[in-house]
Amino acid sequence: MSVSRSPTPFDELNQVLRYWLDGVKASLGNNLVGAYLQGSFALGDFTAKSDADFIVVTERDLSSQEFSDLSRLHKEIHTLPFLTWRNALEGSYVPQAIVKRLTFTPRDPPGEPRDADWRDPGLAGQSARAYPFWYLDHGSDVLVRSEHDNNQVVRWILRDHGVVLYGPEPKSLIDPVSAEALRDEVRETLSLCLEADLQPMSMRAWQGFWVVLFCRILHTLQTGIVTSKRSAAAWARETLDPEWADLITRAEAVHEMEDEEAMEDADPEEVKATRLFADYVETWVKSWAERAQ
Repeated sequence: MSVSRSPTPFDELNQVLRYWLDGVKASLGNNLVGAYLQGSFALGDFTAKSDADFIVVTERDLSSQEFSDLSRLHKEIHTLPFLTWRNALEGSYVPQAIVKRLTFTPRDPPGEPRDADWRDPGLAGQSARAYPFWYLDHGSDVLVRSEHDNNQVVRWILRDHGVVLYGPEPKSLIDPVSAEALRDEVRETLSLCLEADLQPMSMRAWQGFWVVLFCRILHTLQTGIVTSKRSAAAWARETLDPEWADLITRAEAVHEMEDEEAMEDADPEEVKATRLFADYVETWVKSWAERAQ
């Protein structure tokens, strides 16, 4: 099995990842199949403010003891001296049989049936649909059941670009994800966003998030692949109507703000512009669908 001890250019992040990986190996033992980075660090378009998105593949779902040990590990990580990176981990612990391909059966983990009132803490309260992984949100030290990473986009990034921290190449664990599967998923994501009326959008961070997310959705529809936020924004500035270029640039800048600034109230004019951009995106997608037929 391959092991990478310095998978990023950031020494403090590498130290956090080594501490985490050593703890994961100790907690899971023979249940551990592999540990990987996906997201920005896999796509090669990261910054010093990027999340360290991870996927840990296990032979089976976590036992109560493994869950307890990993919960303690993530709380310990938040006591490390690396202020920039100790809150950056975000990802999921995934059974091997479930990560192989997207399926909606089994929907629930063994012995954990979810009723109609269950709401996903990692997906803005969506109802149960697919198998929920044990998920760690950015900045959190608590594992929760969430379908946040149980999607085609994560599988595509992990399979084709995942950074191996430990274990086999992810292509040996995940079936290929087709361009059409990606396109279907991002169109569904867009529909959910529009149905939710782009909520929340009270903070600058959320307003910028929606703009960049729309750029990534349109890029995937056009190309059939997944790219980074920065690359999708650059593509959108060059491809979409020029009137949206400044809004996209300002949305990108929000991602580089310090947390306190990004959490300030969103500018009402930017919110208005983002809603107009959403209308434009909806029209663009309809036109794309007609051309694709």
